[in-house]
Amino acid sequence: MTTPTEQTRAERHGDVLILRMVNSARMNPLTEQLQRELLAHLNEVQGNPSIRALILTGEGKAFCVGADLTDMARTPPNGCTLGQHTAEIMRQGTNRLVLALRALPVPVVVALNGAAAGAGVGLALAGDITIASQAAYFLMPFLPRLGIVPDMGSSFFLERRIGRARALGMALLGDRISAEQAAAWGLIWSCTTIDTETLEEQALALAQRLTSVPAHAALEARALFDAAANNDLEAQLGYEAERQGELIDGEAFAEGVRAFMGKREARFPPRR
Repeated sequence: MTTPTEQTRAERHGDVLILRMVNSARMNPLTEQLQRELLAHLNEVQGNPSIRALILTGEGKAFCVGADLTDMARTPPNGCTLGQHTAEIMRQGTNRLVLALRALPVPVVVALNGAAAGAGVGLALAGDITIASQAAYFLMPFLPRLGIVPDMGSSFFLERRIGRARALGMALLGDRISAEQAAAWGLIWSCTTIDTETLEEQALALAQRLTSVPAHAALEARALFDAAANNDLEAQLGYEAERQGELIDGEAFAEGVRAFMGKREARFPPRR
């Protein structure tokens, strides 16, 4: 249960934690309070080995509509400009939130129940696997409507997922990109559902599958593809060889081989 002041709700489903943004009346803007609550929940996941996968989703018609413009309309403290104040809030809040998501030692499934707009785009793409209902869409009004750059990591994630041509088009045009189009472009994993209830069922089934992967799988996968985005082929081949040299001597590989030889499912231990 949540009190009227809480903007998130966390629910355990076995080894999976569902983290839900519940300020649905305002379409889940990134208030400072929401950021603090999300960071607190992510810290809990980080320190709780019994959680083996995370689902991040929203309640209502929107996943997250980005910056809280009501907060931004207030007079900045300490005589600083609005821009200076916003940049500091980003450094202490939204930037930390994205980095915390990317540092989690568990797979992160984002279930996009509705609109991801502005900074909400970066939040929607910060997970490992993003799935969407047919009601969902992406909207980036930063440059064409406000004259500011996309933030919360959206520039980083967009180019890596869909390439520069489409990333630039989304940034400069500010067109609404439907969930179906996002799936066709490879921006998200899938858009196969009609309603948010079915979306959550699919997200939970996907997260439960991910609870059975080796404990280090999410961190290794992120690091692998981050390296690939910056390395040439020779360097990436070297990176792969280096990681195999360490991981093949680990317990997960040994259990995987035993399971293969025994024609059974592998049973990987939880993280410690």
